[in-house]
Amino acid sequence: MDEKPLFFFLKYEMDVALFFISLALSALFANFVVKRLLLIGLERLLDQISFGQDAELRKYKVIPRLANIVPALVVDLGLSFAKGIPDDLKTILQNITDAFIILTLAMALVGVLSIMDTLYHRRPKNDLRPIKGYVQVAKIIIYGITAIFVIATLLDTSPFILLSGLGAMTAVLMLVFQDTLLSLVAGMQISSSNMIRVGDWVEMPDLGANGDVIEISLYTIKVQNFDKTITTIPVRKLVSESFKNWSGMTNSGGRRIKCSLQLDQNSIRFLEDGDLQRLNKMRLLQNYLEHKITEVSEWNSSLGDHSSYSSNTRRLTNLGTFRAYLTSYLQVNCSIQQSMTLMVRQLEPSPQGLKIEIYCFANTTDWTEYEGIKSDILEHVLAILPEFDLNVFQDFGSTDINGRADQKAFVNF
Repeated sequence: MDEKPLFFFLKYEMDVALFFISLALSALFANFVVKRLLLIGLERLLDQISFGQDAELRKYKVIPRLANIVPALVVDLGLSFAKGIPDDLKTILQNITDAFIILTLAMALVGVLSIMDTLYHRRPKNDLRPIKGYVQVAKIIIYGITAIFVIATLLDTSPFILLSGLGAMTAVLMLVFQDTLLSLVAGMQISSSNMIRVGDWVEMPDLGANGDVIEISLYTIKVQNFDKTITTIPVRKLVSESFKNWSGMTNSGGRRIKCSLQLDQNSIRFLEDGDLQRLNKMRLLQNYLEHKITEVSEWNSSLGDHSSYSSNTRRLTNLGTFRAYLTSYLQVNCSIQQSMTLMVRQLEPSPQGLKIEIYCFANTTDWTEYEGIKSDILEHVLAILPEFDLNVFQDFGSTDINGRADQKAFVNF
């Protein structure tokens, strides 16, 4: 065997090995200089300003990702000056390095978008109009373009050739990204029409959602229910299906109180003179009774001889006076919003009695305070009923039957 070709072959192998070793050492040295010296110095400089001290912004690691490009550039530059390496091997290595640089730049750009989204939502007013969905769409576009360029770089071809080939795959892409496109359109409709914002109280019984919106993203909206569970709602559901948004109630400053009680119709009667004298001592009824007694007296006087028969005359009832009392009570109640609808009305009678409904608005939207105001009103109404000789309709319970049986109230039906 000829020793001279073997010597040149071994020398070639040694030169290639030394080149790759020196190239690797150069890349490691560049990585050390950038990350151990320049990057640490830059971080210490950023620590002196409020922006650099923000841990939430630094978690996206934009600068460290950009620092990874430097060793890759050293490798790419070294390969361009390499001699004696097969062109195919050099091309493959350069393509892999270029693809790594493209991917790293894309990841850094995605981090920048995340920082912009975080800074945007820190402003109080901007939190009502989230852009997280648009940021996610931008990230998808960036990753899509990056994937095309990375594949084109690895295949050592033009990315425009791949793009021209994607035209035939449009239908497939539309099917694959159907949810993304529908969610994007729905998100634009929600944002433009201001249908829902972070912090709104929304209710969708069909999906089990009843609570505050805590996050609006491209695909979903997260609702924290009042039992502290999380319900995830697809964005497109808010456009295609109905839901209740309580933000109008919150912004109005008042929450509706709508409660009713059933009165025993047998307890409704006309008021006698003694009843009028007793009820006239109530401060809330003095103006009402003075006006109504004068009006009724004038009416009855105009009847002449017909006024001798009581059925022809007008008389006040305990129920009508009770409604007037409740109206006055609500009008002087400092917990009731006086600028909104306020009334006490009768509904259709039923076998369960005559329903009296209180319709008004509390001057607060806080849930706890609202329930307290509502309970105070209903408790007062139930406690004041005996003053008007009215009874609440209530089904018999076991204690009622036993009690009345002991008194021998139920005998020989």
